[in-house]
Amino acid sequence: MEWEVVIGLETHTQLKTNSKIFSGASTTYGAAPNTQACEVSIALPGVLPVLNQEAVRCAIKFGLAVNAEIAPRSVFARKNYFYPDLPKGYQISQYELPVVGKGALTIQVGDTEKVIRITRAHLEEDAGKSVHGAVEGMSGIDLNRAGTPLLEIVTEPDMRSAAEAVAYAKKLHELVQWIGICDGNMQEGSFRCDVNVSVRPKGTDKLGTRREIKNLNSFKFMQQAIEYETRWQIETLEDGGTIQQATVLFNPDTGETRAMRSKEEANDYRYFPDPDLLPLVISEADKDAVRADMPELPQAMKARFEAEFGLSAYDATQLTSTKEIAEYFDRAMLELVSFEGASAYKIGKTVANLIINDIAARVNKAGLPNIRHSPVTAWHIVCIAKSLADGSINLKAVREQIIPLIWDENLTEADAVIKIIEAKGLRQVSDSGAIEAIIDGVLAANVAMVEEYRAGKEKAFNALVGQAMKASKGKANPAQVNEMLKKKLG
Repeated sequence: MEWEVVIGLETHTQLKTNSKIFSGASTTYGAAPNTQACEVSIALPGVLPVLNQEAVRCAIKFGLAVNAEIAPRSVFARKNYFYPDLPKGYQISQYELPVVGKGALTIQVGDTEKVIRITRAHLEEDAGKSVHGAVEGMSGIDLNRAGTPLLEIVTEPDMRSAAEAVAYAKKLHELVQWIGICDGNMQEGSFRCDVNVSVRPKGTDKLGTRREIKNLNSFKFMQQAIEYETRWQIETLEDGGTIQQATVLFNPDTGETRAMRSKEEANDYRYFPDPDLLPLVISEADKDAVRADMPELPQAMKARFEAEFGLSAYDATQLTSTKEIAEYFDRAMLELVSFEGASAYKIGKTVANLIINDIAARVNKAGLPNIRHSPVTAWHIVCIAKSLADGSINLKAVREQIIPLIWDENLTEADAVIKIIEAKGLRQVSDSGAIEAIIDGVLAANVAMVEEYRAGKEKAFNALVGQAMKASKGKANPAQVNEMLKKKLG
């Protein structure tokens, strides 16, 4: 029997606010345990929650970014359950009337695009956390995180492979950082995914029994967990067993999932409207105010890069993988336009390649937070691209000398590129007479290689080009060398 995996995600996105969702307590990460656990977060008698306006703005931003319905009226509810890190015995969340309704996010896996439907996104408060091992033989509770604002984003079960689930999680991770509602720090728990996995015979419509893999904070672990869980469910069914609905944990050391508890249903939580909070009312004016503050979204920017600068879909996708890289490219192209006029668009591909293959790669290797921290500025890239376009330098010199020198010596001067070209003698020889003389010398010194080429050995041509470049100490314009050598060889 052929099987099909069905996957849906619930993502807890910690919102980028200075204070908690229902109080003024700080959300700063890394404070000493329980120093940020205020009276409201732990529901001491007599205190009342007050909704954080910035958390609401973050929810509206997300709704606009995924073309979702934004509820004019939504309601907060109490989700009742007992857990050591939830001392008040309930979590304030949203249930029947969430702030964000149906939307969609488009992902790409290989050459295939797919639309993942978003069911809802609701505001809620985070719980605290249990700390094991801080004191030998004991566990502790840190309530600093209690009350931190979360936007829980829930999809339909639209994904059919681990690759699709990871692609969706990555796209969502990029988006919430792009619009500025989450810092995306997975190590600190700012972006955590619960993955619902079930399997069914291929070609059938009925969903299988799902198991929920909790709190995945790594794309690599998500891939491994889904693949293991899929295999386990298929093997269990093929061996005549049944799948019990459950919440499971993934152990990255063993690469296995294990059941933690039977899966609760909504009625187990005894949801009811929170009596201390009024319904959340969002007007058209509220949405317009947030819309006016929205950045250009990645999909729109990608389409603009393709249309305005003639970039391929791949290059435009790479350049919009983060907001910082997109802004870096945009800044470079604006510099080029102001400097060169409309003709600057002709070298947009060169600028894109330098950013993707050289600068972004160096930023990742150096472990810098993002491309904004690169010593090689957008203006440096403009100067390099112009010099490549007019034949002043070649790519070898750029990669082996110019970029490393600017990077290692932190050369911030606007004319750093020109200074390096002159100081290191990197300017290409484009004088046809000088290049012809070099080629004549190479042909005279390599008669056997010339005969090999004329006998049909194409590799001999590349060897002759190499000899010409060596004779020019790498300064000859490679395009001119190729063209002139072909003419000489007939």
